[in-house]
Parts: sequence; C-alpha cells; structure tokens
Amino acid sequence: MLSDASRQETVESKEKGLGIFERYLTVWVALCIVLGVAIGQLLPAIPETLSRFEYAQVSIPVAILIWFMIYPMMVQIDFSSILAAGKKPKGLTVTLVVNWLIKPFTMFFFSWFFLRVVFAPWIPAELGQQYVAGAILLGAAPCTAMVFVWSYLAKGDPAYTLVQVAVNNLILLVAYAPIVMLLLGISDITVPWDTVVLSVVLYIVIPLLAGYLSRLYLIKSRGLEWFETVFLRKLGNLTIIGLLLTLVILFSFQGNVIINNPLHILLIAVPLIIQTFVIFAIAYTWAKLWKINHEVAAPASFIGASNFFELAVAAAISLFGLTSGAALATVVGVLVEVPVMLALVRFANKTRHWFPKENGAA
Repeated sequence: MLSDASRQETVESKEKGLGIFERYLTVWVALCIVLGVAIGQLLPAIPETLSRFEYAQVSIPVAILIWFMIYPMMVQIDFSSILAAGKKPKGLTVTLVVNWLIKPFTMFFFSWFFLRVVFAPWIPAELGQQYVAGAILLGAAPCTAMVFVWSYLAKGDPAYTLVQVAVNNLILLVAYAPIVMLLLGISDITVPWDTVVLSVVLYIVIPLLAGYLSRLYLIKSRGLEWFETVFLRKLGNLTIIGLLLTLVILFSFQGNVIINNPLHILLIAVPLIIQTFVIFAIAYTWAKLWKINHEVAAPASFIGASNFFELAVAAAISLFGLTSGAALATVVGVLVEVPVMLALVRFANKTRHWFPKENGAA
C-alpha cells in the first residue's frame, strides 16, 4: 500500500496545480525555437563549438541537460507504491495494454500514413523516414511527470497515478528498446541494438538508480518531511528548465531546416495530434465500458495519450543526432502536447457523469 507520507506527497502535488512553466509550456517552447534559430543563424560559432563536445555521437552538453530533465521524475518514485496496483487491476490493465500493445503501433501507422503517403509531395522520402522515426520514439514512451498535472486537473486519484508512473517506468526498462527496434525496422530504418540499449541505460536506468538511491539516502539522513517539503520543491522546475535549454541548443542546429521547411512543423503535428486523440478515446471508452471509476479512468487514459517527451528527445538526439529530422519530430511533440492534453482534460471533466461513483469498480 501507499504510505501516508506518499499519499500526502501526491496530495501536495495535486494542490500545486499548473505552475508558470507548465501552464505556458507551449509558449516557452515556441520562444526557445525562435531563440535557438536566431542563435544558429546570427551566432553560428556557438552551435559549432557545442558540436565538438561529443562522445559516441552523444552531445555532452545535451546529455547533461537531459539528466536535469529526467532525474527529478525518477527521485519521486516510491517503489513500495507498486504494491497498491493489485487493488485496482482494471485501471492498470487498461493503461498497460493501451500503452504497450496499442499505442506504439498506432503511432507508427498514423505517422507513416501521413508523413510518407499523404504528405509525400511536400516531404522528401529520406526526411520523411526520420520524421516517422521521431514519432515512433514518442509513441513508445508513455508519459511520466506531466500526467500528474493532467490527473490533478481531472480530479484523478493521485495515489493511483503514482502507481501508473512507477509501473510504466519499470516496463520502459525492458520494453522500450525492443519496441523501438521493431518499429524502426518496419519503417526501413536500421539502428544498432547497442545504440538503442545505450540510450535506455543512459536516460532511464542510470537516472532511475540515481533517483532511487538518493531518495533512500536523503530520507534516511534528512527525514521524509524535509525530502518532500524542501528537496522536491527545489527540484520543481528543473525538468522544464533543462528541457527548454535543450531546445535552445537543438534548434540552434535546426535553424536551416525550419527556415527552409516551415511547413514541415505543421505536417508533423497532424499525425501526432490525431494519435493523441485516438489513444485517449480507446482507453477512455474501454474504462467506461468496464465501469471503472472516473478517478482511475482519467489518469489511465492520460498517461497513454501524452508522451515521455524528455526520453523521446534524448533518444532521437542519441540515435540520429541533433540536426536530424527525428529530433525535430520529437520536439514538435513537445510543442503540441500541452494544448491538446488540456483539451482532453476539459473533455474528461465534462464527461465525469459517464462513470460510476468512487465505490464502483476500479
């Protein structure tokens, strides 16, 4: 079961709601795009210098910033909370089946259909392949951090949302690489296994271990109250700051692509938006038919509809490089996610009456 302290932690997170970074994330991303493009065009020495700091095709400055993104999420995971999943097996079943057996494949289909078929006259074939690859990296990574915000806005069960995050992060360790490799192979893009596995180790395994060990140490040495009220609050905006700084660097390399192909941003957004609505509809309808409580059904649907875009951006950069179309596609995912998810939150709140009360099935 979740400890009282863990429940209090999620309740406190719920009370905070959307901070200034989360509320205006789309605006900040847009500003970072403009700033990054301007730096790349007006101060080309900066991206040229940063590009020299690479090891095994991994940008060291970007890798450091990505750690800033991921660590704050990992340190919040209470592994004991996974034991509570057995009390609400239906909701967990919905989110796991949708996230791992449906979502990656629908993302592949929609991205391939639109970017390689419908929009083929406007997107070169090779670049279209990279866009599809970026979409696949997004589709194989269900959301972790931002789902707490969506759950809060829809009055979801915070303890159950925490269980979903913990379980999905553990599944990421073993499922992300095989699913990505399978779908990248289908789309005629060959990536060595060791490269994909290295990305998972760098951006999931190591931050997860660092978060787990530091959580144990800090709680033992400073106490749970200090950890929750002081340490976690100080980490609050670190993920978003790391993401925004990464985008500045990324778009300083992407300037020419954007300037030469501004239409591509809009074209990439089309399948990503359709994918989000379709996945939400599948999970939400299933939960309704299964008579799951809305407090569980809402977060179960949100976690699949949104993406672990920090991991997707990291994997795209590691696999294909800062200047790749795959990296650009993952960043477009960041750009469209917030407004689309806020629309789904509003829909979920208006349809609360479709679901049984709290004493219904979960």
